Parts: sequence; structure tokens; C-alpha cells
Amino acid sequence: MPADLAIGAFSDHPPWLLDLDDLPWRAGLDLVRATTRDEVPALTRRRRVPPWRRIVRVAWVLGRALGAWYLLDRRGDRSRSRSGLAHRLRVAFAVLGPTYIKLGQIVSSGEGIFPPELVGEFKQLRDRVPPEPFEVVREIVESDLGRPLDEVFSQFSTEPVAAASIAQVHDAVLRSGERVVVKVQRPDVAALVRNDLAVMSYLAPFLVGRIPIAVLANPPALIELFAETIVEELDFRLEAENMLDIAGVLAASDQRAIIVPRPHARLVTPRVLVMEQLAGFAWDDVDGMKAAGIKTEEVLRAGVVSFLEGAMLYGVFHGDLHGGNLFVQADGRVALLDFGITGRLTEPRRVAFLRLVMGGTLNDVRAQVQALRDLGALAPDADIEQVVAALGLDEPPQDVVEMSAEELTAQLRDLTKQLLAYGARMPKELMLFVKDIVFLDGAVATFAPDVDLLGEVAGIAAYFATRHGGRIASEIGIDPRAQELDLDSVRSSLGVAPDTERLSYREIQSRRAELRAKFERQRASGRAQP
Repeated sequence: MPADLAIGAFSDHPPWLLDLDDLPWRAGLDLVRATTRDEVPALTRRRRVPPWRRIVRVAWVLGRALGAWYLLDRRGDRSRSRSGLAHRLRVAFAVLGPTYIKLGQIVSSGEGIFPPELVGEFKQLRDRVPPEPFEVVREIVESDLGRPLDEVFSQFSTEPVAAASIAQVHDAVLRSGERVVVKVQRPDVAALVRNDLAVMSYLAPFLVGRIPIAVLANPPALIELFAETIVEELDFRLEAENMLDIAGVLAASDQRAIIVPRPHARLVTPRVLVMEQLAGFAWDDVDGMKAAGIKTEEVLRAGVVSFLEGAMLYGVFHGDLHGGNLFVQADGRVALLDFGITGRLTEPRRVAFLRLVMGGTLNDVRAQVQALRDLGALAPDADIEQVVAALGLDEPPQDVVEMSAEELTAQLRDLTKQLLAYGARMPKELMLFVKDIVFLDGAVATFAPDVDLLGEVAGIAAYFATRHGGRIASEIGIDPRAQELDLDSVRSSLGVAPDTERLSYREIQSRRAELRAKFERQRASGRAQP
């Protein structure tokens, strides 16, 4: 077995071996990461004089898209209207460049949150953005590596295999014969991102109170969250280190069903990242996987377990899971790609997150609220008992399917007001975690639609109790080996009756469809409130 498998979950057939003590590009990265993090407040402060030229450009592009939709698509049936709006917004975001493309990518991961037409259209922003000309790519690579292209590579594809917001990816072969992929940052992207953040930060305060679910969509807080995630992507050395850290976590937890490409020991710079080439079935090619004998439910289970282990026990997890970042190899292992956005929890927040998850398995609402407070999702001085009482968290849950659309809307509004009163916000790490959970939830629909979800939850809980029970007990004082999983709380979170013995994803989808139909009927009748 390759020697570097001791330090990371990599492929079994390496193009090179990694030595953590011989990676020159890692020098000083702690300072780089800290400086990047400290830059966010300056980037998101509201300026006295707004960047008018960029504001006018954004207003023109978006206004033209909305105007074309209004004149040409809006008067058709509802499906055509939504599809037309999604298409025109996707094209506009692509024209506006990296920052808006990244926003579109976030929307594309929100299946079940955003309208399906918008999600489907914005998926094209993951890897089908107009690419930079090859001469521009050549100039960046040669400038950062300090050598002519043909001194480093014997082959370099002139057409990218993928082009997204921050960078595009090219296949290549090194002079030494190894097949690689080369990630190249778009020119001037750092300046464009910073300029767009200035525009967004200037406009955000005007939107306060004009977005219905203000607690989760407080515009200034959202811009700050967005800035925290995108600025880290502007230095590919940080991404390469993220690759090593997550590969290390997977190795430490012996999760070999997920692998990470090896970054090159020398060919990594702020704008160029050369890495091992990995391939496999596209994430949405479930039929191809099954035809090859791959058990897709096992693939998904391994992904969920490794994701939870990284967050709960190591405080590091991939922060941007979506179908474009995952391949499934012929042996069933998942190749994880694109580490520009990575969730990193400080030790106190990691322990709080562990308490949050364990509190959920035991239906301990007070432990969960306290954990949310310690994670920064509530004000530091929020009174736990007051929050529990005000939000009715200790009351029996209601079946949302049995509620009318008016009742559910009123309940959500009341919940929003209560949360605002307690200083609720969405910390970056929690936002990334929820976004990933939404993606994994959607993956169940195709990878394991008929698997018993209650049984899966019980199985994963048993795994953590058996494998990590001692550590969990020592860190938070809750021993999962001595506690019984409260499946009633799981049923409650899924909105099903306490006597439900088995629950498949198809059944959950059916319940969600009922809710959507209920709101559609309410809108159609003109009773919906803004």
C-alpha cells in the first residue's frame, strides 16, 4: 500500500507520494488563513460612497433579464413563467461574473428550499460557465509557476473540462508522465469579488425588513457569511491544505470509502493548483452505478457517516457538497473534489456541535438550544428556559400536513419574530453544515429512495455509540452506549406519527408534495400573505 495512506485517504495508485514535511507551499499558511479571515469586516463594511459603476452594471444586467421575463415569459402558464425566469437569471448571473455565479451555485444546492426550476437551471453554473481563452490560462499558469508551460507539461488541454465561478479546470500530463488536472483561477477574480462585496454591503441595509424570513435571511448578515466563504477560495494554497486536512480526517477515522486527490508537492500557488486526476461515475448517473454492481445506498451511507464524523469529532468538513464535486469510482468509493469551501469549527464550537447532535438523538431540547447558543446561533446571553418556552419547544409537535397553509404561515411568522428577539443568526459553519445536509437529503431520493430512514438513523447512531462512545462521553458527559436513541424525536423532526414503524424517502416526498400543493392552492386563491 502507498506509504502516504497513513496520513490521508488517497487513491491506491498514486502518481506521487506526499510527505507533509516537504510541501514548500504550506509555509506560512496559518498566517494567510488568519489574514484572510480578518479581511472580511473591511470587505463588508458599508462605504460612504458606493461603487456606482458596478451598481449600474448589476442593475442593468438584472433589470434586462427581469424585463425580458416580464414581457415574454410571465404571461404563459406557471411552469413556463418559472422556467423562463430561472433561465434568464442564470444567464444574467453568468454575465455578472464570479460573485454572482457563486451565489447561483449556492442556490443550485438548495433542492427542497428553492423552486425546482431555479435549482435545475442554476446547476449549470457549477461547471458550465463561459471559459477564459486559453491564452489567458497560459499566461496565469506560466506567471505563477515561473516557467513556460511546455517545461512543466507535456500535454495541456486547450479546452477546460469544467469552468465555474472562481476557476476552470484543464486536463494535463506532467513532463514526468503523470496525468493531472490543473485548476486555474480566472484573471482579476479577486478584485471583482471584492468590488461585488462592496456593492452588496452597500445595498444590504436597504433590504432589512423586506425579506419575509428575516431571521435566516438578514441581508447584512448574509453578505458577511457569503464573504467569509468566498474570500477563502481566492488562494489555492488554502484549498490544497484543506484537501490534506480532510484526507487526514478520513484516514484518522478509517473512512476509506471516500478519497481525496493528492495535491502536487511543488505545483501549488495562490492561482494554480495541480492535483492527481481522479474519475468515475457522475453523481447523478445512478443507473450506471447500479449496472456496474455498485450498491448506491452504501455509497450514500458512507458519505453521511464520514461527513458527520468530520464535523462532530474533528471539526473539519467539506463545505460545498454538490453533484459536480463528487465522482463514484468503479469500486464504489467516492472521489471528493473542490475544497475551496471547508467548514472549520474551533474546539469550543466543535464540542457545542457535538452536543447539538447528541441532544437531537436524545430529544433533549434544552441541550440543543444551549448548543445553538454556544455555536453563535443565538445571543450569548440568551436564557435557555425562556427560549424553550417562547418557541414552544417543550410542547407536543404538530403534524404540518394536517395544518392549513394559513396556520403554517402564521406559525412560521411567529417563530421568526421570536427568534429575532433572541438574536438568532446563522453562523458560517452551521450554514455550510445545513447546506450539505440538504444536498445529502436530496441524494437519498435517487440513491436510496426505498430504504427505511428510521432504521438508517438507528444504524448510524449505533455506529457512533460503538466506535466513538468513549470519546463522546469524555467530551460532553453523554455516553451514547448507555443512552437509547429516541426515535420519537426523529419521527417528530420528520413530521410523522409516533407509531410509524418504517419510513421511506418516497413517503417523505409525498408529504412534502402535499405541503407544496397546499401553498399553491393558497396562492392561487389569493389568500397568501407576503
